[in-house]
Amino acid sequence: MAELTGKVQTVLGLVNPDQLGRTMTHEHLTMTFECCYIPPPPGDEAVAENPFQMQHMYWLRQNPYSCRENLLLQQETSAVRDELLAYKKAGGGTIVENTTTGISRDLPTLKQLAKDTEVHIIAGAGYYVDCTHSEATKEMSVEKLTDSIVSEVLHGADGTDIRCGMIGEIGTGWPITDSETKVLKATAHAQTQLGCPVIIHPGRNPAAPAEIVRILQEAGGDISKTVMSHMDRTILNETELLEFAKLGSYLEYDLFGTEMLNYSFNLDVDMPSDCQRVKTCVSFREGYEDKILIAHDIHTKNRLTKYGGHGYSHILKNIVPKMLTRGISQPQVDKILIDNPKRWLTFK
Repeated sequence: MAELTGKVQTVLGLVNPDQLGRTMTHEHLTMTFECCYIPPPPGDEAVAENPFQMQHMYWLRQNPYSCRENLLLQQETSAVRDELLAYKKAGGGTIVENTTTGISRDLPTLKQLAKDTEVHIIAGAGYYVDCTHSEATKEMSVEKLTDSIVSEVLHGADGTDIRCGMIGEIGTGWPITDSETKVLKATAHAQTQLGCPVIIHPGRNPAAPAEIVRILQEAGGDISKTVMSHMDRTILNETELLEFAKLGSYLEYDLFGTEMLNYSFNLDVDMPSDCQRVKTCVSFREGYEDKILIAHDIHTKNRLTKYGGHGYSHILKNIVPKMLTRGISQPQVDKILIDNPKRWLTFK
């Protein structure tokens, strides 16, 4: 483990943190999301069966989880390769790939994509939400889960010698289940051994992030090396957000490019627009700018440029210029895209 200290672990091996460049901290390059399929609205079944047509693209943006084919991102390796080349050309350096056990992590494909594109790719260890846990996973003790996660970082995962460079995204729902609680405890124990970065997918309730932090802290986790994902759909009240920020985790706004009238997984949430996400980043530039991370969380086909989506370069091409017109300075942008990810991803 000593060789990891002060380094970042990519699917091609260890690199110095200064090599990462601009980093998207929460993306998927190959995964399945069938666990979250939602039947289409009544009368839309025919559209859902054949959505990848120009006249259906708006429907697909509003109902991305109601088309089974749209949830099979692992079928699009060639398109993703092209996207990564465009991302590199736009100034991108690193992608943190958040696919874990249960949603078709594919480490050999990630390794090949890194070789083909020269984009640093960092793979995630661990387990997603309860409904993706196998019976064998649910029966494992915290100690066995800890050993599994540690091994994925030190030795390789899924029968390969390709090593993960962080733990996550560790998935929880709301309420947090017993199996998810065990995984959170194992995550904290593994982090204690490894000194590694952790990233969390919280349940869709404003109380979920703080409860996760409590569980991690009680198990010995390092909250200063932990990212709370999906803040743009989880804590929308500014006072509650400020209270959570005081707990010390990174705050990740990772749904850039997602704009929909109704958030399928929680209809009580009005999904913010990209302009509102930028505004939130502006409001946090004083006091918590060292803890802000941003990304797209691309996990469905329709968000690829091949299908008229925004792609992995959207933040670099469109959001950064918007930030600069809204009072965020270039040094602050660099902190969000370069310095903060580098600090989080470096092993202690």
